[in-house]
Amino acid sequence: MIRINENYTKLKASYLFTDIAKRVNAFVAANPAKPIIRLGIGDVTEPLPPVCITALHAATDEMAKRETFKGYGPEQGYAFLREAITAHDYTARGCPIEADEIFVSDGSKCDCGNIQEIFGSDIRLAIPDPVYPVYIDTNVMAGRTGMNADGRYTGVTYLDSTPANGYVPAIPSAATDLIYLCFPNNPTGAVATRTQLAAWVAYAKKNQAIILFDSAYEAYIRDPAIPHSIYEIPGARDVAIEFRSFSKTAGFTGTRCAYTVVPKSLQAFDAAGQPHSVHALWTRRHTTKFNGVAYPIQKAAAAIFTAAGQQQTRAMTDFYLGNAKLIRDAMAKLRLPCVGGDNAPYIWINTGRDSWEFFDLLLNQAQVVCTPGAGFGKCGEGHVRISAFNSRANVEAALTRIAAALK
Repeated sequence: MIRINENYTKLKASYLFTDIAKRVNAFVAANPAKPIIRLGIGDVTEPLPPVCITALHAATDEMAKRETFKGYGPEQGYAFLREAITAHDYTARGCPIEADEIFVSDGSKCDCGNIQEIFGSDIRLAIPDPVYPVYIDTNVMAGRTGMNADGRYTGVTYLDSTPANGYVPAIPSAATDLIYLCFPNNPTGAVATRTQLAAWVAYAKKNQAIILFDSAYEAYIRDPAIPHSIYEIPGARDVAIEFRSFSKTAGFTGTRCAYTVVPKSLQAFDAAGQPHSVHALWTRRHTTKFNGVAYPIQKAAAAIFTAAGQQQTRAMTDFYLGNAKLIRDAMAKLRLPCVGGDNAPYIWINTGRDSWEFFDLLLNQAQVVCTPGAGFGKCGEGHVRISAFNSRANVEAALTRIAAALK
């Protein structure tokens, strides 16, 4: 008889954002005259930058002519995009990354989940808490954890991110093999200093481990002292894989384009202790299971690296950070401690009460949707995440409603 992958039965009953959608839909059905404002899911609201629209139209026109039509492209991405990424995101910051170490994809969420396929099923995991659910859930699916007990899966080294450590986890005392880090962080909005990242690189080298570094929100960093890439740390290319996305940088959440960096010097080992090129393994996985991002989408992505594109994407991220400042200032007036919002589009609020209870309060009393911190892990309890991704008018209206609800 056909058998299921029983690791799936270890997963919690449903995905965080599915639970949120159910509660919101139930409220809307019962209260059709009360419009809600969504500051929960991290989806952008502003239109694509004009340079991207122009590039999309031009590339679409190319697809209409025999002499410029494009069929299957290179699975790793067109050279024009990979070279632009290398020049602007890495070489400009002194990072020794080459164009053929870039793998263009349709989203960082996919890459963060797919990358674990190339590693052994018995490796030791280090995963932050709170955390983006994809990191832990995909490893549960792969069978690298035990059962969920009291909100955590056995067999995982959890990296606690709490008010006491500024939501930047400490290096664990135990050795681990695959380490997930996300800075600027989702959900907390916290950032890591150069010194903190250097300590992680040293730990990975000592333990022959690999860091999976999710920097999908690096475009929101405004503090010049904060690294945008793990590769700004000497030696990181020997121990780290980096994930980047155009979703929050240029509003590509509905357009889908991202990339992963896998340096050619990165190695992992077989059971006999023999080294293997991780770049070669990922190349094989990527080219076997992925057919590439559409040519017009890659042309639109490349447009953000033009002078006009850089100006327009900076204006977009500045706009969302303006929303974030309004949210932070409003939380300060309500005497609710929070982090994030200055170098990230998320504000992580310490509510001092059950996070789902606070979620329900804002939904029912203010008609505002946030994200309960408990959905991101045990250390997220007592917190909620508010997203700055919405129109200025909606953010201002939501803050007025929240203030009234919390009086």
